[in-house]
Amino acid sequence: MSVTAALILVVVALCAASASAFIIPKPVKTRILAFRGAASEIAADAEMFSEEHGDTPSLPPVPATAKRLFLVRHGEVINPGGDKPVYYGALDVPLSSLGEDEAQAAAKYLDRFDLQHVAASPLTRAIYGAHEILHLQEYKTKSDLVVYEGFKELDRGDWCGLTFEEIGADMMWRFDDCDESVTPANGESFPSLKDRVLTARNELLSITDFGNASAVVSHLQVTRSMLSDALEVPTNKMSGLKVATASVTCIDYDISSGSQTVHFQSYKPSVGLQQARDMAN
Repeated sequence: MSVTAALILVVVALCAASASAFIIPKPVKTRILAFRGAASEIAADAEMFSEEHGDTPSLPPVPATAKRLFLVRHGEVINPGGDKPVYYGALDVPLSSLGEDEAQAAAKYLDRFDLQHVAASPLTRAIYGAHEILHLQEYKTKSDLVVYEGFKELDRGDWCGLTFEEIGADMMWRFDDCDESVTPANGESFPSLKDRVLTARNELLSITDFGNASAVVSHLQVTRSMLSDALEVPTNKMSGLKVATASVTCIDYDISSGSQTVHFQSYKPSVGLQQARDMAN
């Protein structure tokens, strides 16, 4: 063997050894690419991940001192206003056929993780998605579903059935800004919603063991409530957080330090699906 050939072999060996030192082991049942971006960047661009572009987020194992929650929004619904989208809030509106397909895609993504518990809002559009997740989880059935009233969508009260124009831009702006004087009759404000959502979240975390993950299928404003708490986004700014239909958000809760780590926000497994119509909510 020539001196040149020998030197080439040495360089190749050193490069291989160096590369192996930077290989990060993936969690069991995970077949995903390297995660890119910090929580602040995610908050600015909620739809940075899409299987359609081969851009699935990766996850480290759940730390021994932490508990992980996957926050799943339900799929597209059939808006009760038809071609004139109206606010429906906590009304029990059905999923569209696309919404069912979206829920199944989210469940397929979560199949790679072993979930200790699957929770849901009591509304049927969320329960459908939770059942799809349970169907793909080993050793779990529909009877394992845990339903929390606190994960129900924001109650729009007397605004249900009204369009944005009928409610008024100024009223909607004041509502989103947490002016509780404009809370609709028989409805609730963002602060009251967030209080009950975080209570339900804490109940789910209390039955999730350290080092384990659970999932909750709920709604736009419910997911925003938990996400804004994790990102320290003020409640009167949380309406700006993007959460796509049937998207998945992942948060780790370190019980020892009290810290919350948002690994990714609004990841939507959307390969082969048409664009959802995400209108008044």
